[in-house]
Amino acid sequence: VATHASEEEIITMLPSHELLSSCSLHGINHIFVSGRLGIRQTLWALAFLTSLALFLYQAAKCAISYLEHPHVTALNEEASPEMVFPAVTICNINRFRFSALTDADIYHLANLTGLPPKNKDGHKPTDLMYPAPDMQDIFNRTGHQLEEMLKSCNFSGHNCSVEDFSVVYTRYGKCYTFNGNKTTSRKSKQGGMGNGLEIMLDIQQDEYLPIWRETNETSLEAGIRVQIHSQDEPPYIHQLGFGVSPGFQTFVSCQEQRLTYLPQPWGNCRSTSKEKFPGYDTYSISACRLLCETNEVLRVCSCRMVHMPGTAAICPPSKINCVDRALAQLQKNSGDTCPCETPCNLTRYGKELSMVKIPSKGSARYLSRKYDKSEDYIRDNFLVLDIFFEALNYETIEQKKAYDVAGLLGDIGGQMGLFIGASILTVLEIVDYIYEVCASTHTHTHTSGQSQCGTRNSCDVISKNVRLDYVTDYRDF
Repeated sequence: VATHASEEEIITMLPSHELLSSCSLHGINHIFVSGRLGIRQTLWALAFLTSLALFLYQAAKCAISYLEHPHVTALNEEASPEMVFPAVTICNINRFRFSALTDADIYHLANLTGLPPKNKDGHKPTDLMYPAPDMQDIFNRTGHQLEEMLKSCNFSGHNCSVEDFSVVYTRYGKCYTFNGNKTTSRKSKQGGMGNGLEIMLDIQQDEYLPIWRETNETSLEAGIRVQIHSQDEPPYIHQLGFGVSPGFQTFVSCQEQRLTYLPQPWGNCRSTSKEKFPGYDTYSISACRLLCETNEVLRVCSCRMVHMPGTAAICPPSKINCVDRALAQLQKNSGDTCPCETPCNLTRYGKELSMVKIPSKGSARYLSRKYDKSEDYIRDNFLVLDIFFEALNYETIEQKKAYDVAGLLGDIGGQMGLFIGASILTVLEIVDYIYEVCASTHTHTHTSGQSQCGTRNSCDVISKNVRLDYVTDYRDF
């Protein structure tokens, strides 16, 4: 009887009744009240369960939205007192000057240029004694020289010269980059025409190679290719450049754009400092493409082209067909074999081009006398390129997290307060209740064990005493 009484006492001491009657969770105290379960308690129970179901539904929607990792794009325009002028790379579309080619060059470059032998009988066997060609020397020696092409140069009202350009090799051969050094980059302090780079070039069409047959490298155009890019990325001018024609002054109005992308799982960008590339401190798509092309050509042809980074041997002209096949296959499967991710931080330049014809009738004779060229030569070969910032401001295009942890907690907290009137403190109440239940259960189990043990010992003692008394009484009897 004592054991049953103790159990009932322990059960009545459990904190469940006290929690349910005083919990801050809305509606609970109206359900668990003393007395019979009536209509009022039933309606409150239905209302609470409905609100709880709606809360769980909304909380699940919030969690699903967060796990989708959405983002938004913010566009802003900011002014600056001065801006770093971009790097400008220029290439003559013609890669080899015809007058600079030797018999050995023509012999070795036959697959590249399509030029026939200089005599009608073809090359003699002694021609095979030509030394192995040095492609970098050929490009450097036979390419168009900036000293001969550059007629005038001006940057923000100050004269510039050939020394302000650096040599760079691309698919077009020997090219030149203005303001390519990041540590000594020039800055513009005003926007508009006349506050950037203005150069006059002679493209030297009389040095263009005659076309006898078409090859993969044959060009039918005349002019230059230009790429405006950041100092952090190498020129990729054969795909990203634009053309400038002789006989025109071309105006290029630039707008700097600074883009910021999000990494996984919100976006798909790559940190600019994750992997270095030869000669560049930051990752860029152009550097990634060049590296992919280099690795593919090395794998297939066991050499690299002049403009490709690395220290491997440069491909001789006899392997040009191998290089073309490797690059064509790479371009076909570039998405699988060469996935170049967008860098998380990127600077690019929007461009607007306009042009006017040069020379005018009034200036043709003056330029003819100044440069000792005919007026027809001036019209067919001279061009002016004017690159400037439209204004001293830049656009920022930034991806931002549309839904972060703070937003998730705020939404769930709002839904929890709206539907069931709960808060963090309510959750703490429930946790405290669970702890009390566990503690009470442990205490009840321990007390029951001691009670059983004490009862058994008492019975044994009583049993023994009864037997002794019985024997004693029997003897007395």
